[in-house]
Amino acid sequence: MSSDSREKILAAARQVAQAHGYNGLNFRDLAEVVGIRSASIYHHFPSKALLAEAVARRYWEDFAATLESILAEAPSPIDALRRYPETFRWALENENRMCLSGFMATETDDLPEPVRKEVQTFADVNVAWLSKVLTAAGVVTQEDSQARARAIFAAVGGAQLMARSRSDLALYDSLIASYRSAGLLPA
Repeated sequence: MSSDSREKILAAARQVAQAHGYNGLNFRDLAEVVGIRSASIYHHFPSKALLAEAVARRYWEDFAATLESILAEAPSPIDALRRYPETFRWALENENRMCLSGFMATETDDLPEPVRKEVQTFADVNVAWLSKVLTAAGVVTQEDSQARARAIFAAVGGAQLMARSRSDLALYDSLIASYRSAGLLPA
């Protein structure tokens, strides 16, 4: 099977996991979406756990690259912080999907340990980036940056969850605006 097929499987699995979580991953359905036999998926991913681990790893790696691009393109660290909520909004704009790691985090008890670690890495990557940018922007001291970063990550993820449950992008925007008004996020 070509690496192109492997990438198509990963892309399809990501879409499914963002809509239905780990428990929604099904080789037969993925094969239909990709246009291959379900047995062909086993060539690259011998188990659902290995597929989910690869999808979750790719997700946080792509997300980390996006965050670094935002920081590099922003005129200042404060502007990068202002753009952070956009990264979660994009999933909602894509057929009311959820952050893959956020969805899988709700399934922690059902996740194989390697998948759980990749999901936790997503949170760690976000908190580390936020902490670094909060400090660079002078919003908080380095000592206070971790706590503030965790609060922002949790709040933005929670806003996404509430908005998804109602299929209401305006609710997400309203919650983000309220975080800005309250001073959690820079205005």
